[in-house]
Amino acid sequence: MSTVTYHIVEHDGGWAYRVGDVLSETFPSHDLARKAADQAAGEQRLGGETTDIAYEDQQGRWHVETAKAWDRPDTGVEEG
Repeated sequence: MSTVTYHIVEHDGGWAYRVGDVLSETFPSHDLARKAADQAAGEQRLGGETTDIAYEDQQGRWHVETAKAWDRPDTGVEEG
């Protein structure tokens, strides 16, 4: 099983959470960014329906992957 870690970081005069190279929107406080990261991490662990996920990579190419309903990652939230 894979693990996805959300990192709380300072960003654009406020706070955000980062997963890999992707940043969330900016929040005015550390606590709000932490709450948003905790919520996102929790939602990512929830099973649901098998569905396709489309995303754009750093080179501007689009990819489509199938997310199986039962194949959910472990998640966590860390500072920095």
